[in-house]
Amino acid sequence: MTYKDAGVDIAAGNSTKDQIKKMVRKTYNANVLSEIGLFGGFYRFPKSKYKDPVLVSSADGVGTKLKIAVMTGQHDTVGEDLVNHCVNDILACGAKPLFFLDYLGLGKVHPDVIRNIIIGLTRGCKNNGCALIGGETAQMPGFYADDEYDMAGTIIGAVERKNMINGRTIRKGDIMIGLYSSGLHTNGYSLARKVLLETYKLEQYVEELGCTVAEELLKTHKSYLKPVSAVMDKIQIKGISHITGGGIVENTERIIPKKLKMHIDWSAWQELPIFGLIRRLGNVPHDDMVRTFNLGVGMILIVSPKDVTKTMQTLKSKKEKPFVMGEIG
Repeated sequence: MTYKDAGVDIAAGNSTKDQIKKMVRKTYNANVLSEIGLFGGFYRFPKSKYKDPVLVSSADGVGTKLKIAVMTGQHDTVGEDLVNHCVNDILACGAKPLFFLDYLGLGKVHPDVIRNIIIGLTRGCKNNGCALIGGETAQMPGFYADDEYDMAGTIIGAVERKNMINGRTIRKGDIMIGLYSSGLHTNGYSLARKVLLETYKLEQYVEELGCTVAEELLKTHKSYLKPVSAVMDKIQIKGISHITGGGIVENTERIIPKKLKMHIDWSAWQELPIFGLIRRLGNVPHDDMVRTFNLGVGMILIVSPKDVTKTMQTLKSKKEKPFVMGEIG
């Protein structure tokens, strides 16, 4: 019996790697000093851009949104989701991305599937000015079904030490400014699938959503790098919350000093239709909705009252629709 007989096709894996090298090279910049295929990726730190730099790292996945990708055969959007999610996580610390690495575990090599995932990864990296310098593709027959896969990403970024954002300067009276999400982003899919697919088929058009169920569920996790970076260039943001698993409350509590509380105006923004649909069809309790979904808010900036006007103007100039959604008390 050979390794291939056991389900691992090394030749197919190597052939696929050769095909994706051209796509990956398009994310490179002058600081990338290696090609894919070595035991590690070489990246020259751009020290001339920083005086007292701090590296910021994060790792994350896409969760069961991958089920929708597999069911529809559309795999590029989840690659972009992965990059954008990681970019937003380090952005919440004040950092901008330098480079990215991905991990893909699968039951069987399907070249077209891998190619489309990489299309999404490279698109996300290019849009965020981030080099994709390495990764791992692991064939794991018997662990994953032939058509299943999981993916994770690791991102490294940098921030000037004096510009680190960790919430420590948040004070009573500071203002919470919300930025709309594009939809579910990458959280709450286990509940969303359970509720929606008991009533609809993925290809079914839903008037309330203005698109098919599949199109809604595969909407790309939004990157906030460009609009929020523009704000960072003008003011000192005190805190940033990336609204992922745990929702608005739990994610924002992570960055607020323990002696302080949030006073949220839940009527300050228009909830996206997908959340009302899930709430109604599934008879989902309010507390579960709040803890599971972003409810239309993808990122929250906490700023001094004196900086609210400048923050709002800057975000609007970047085609965002920001809203004041609460206060720290």
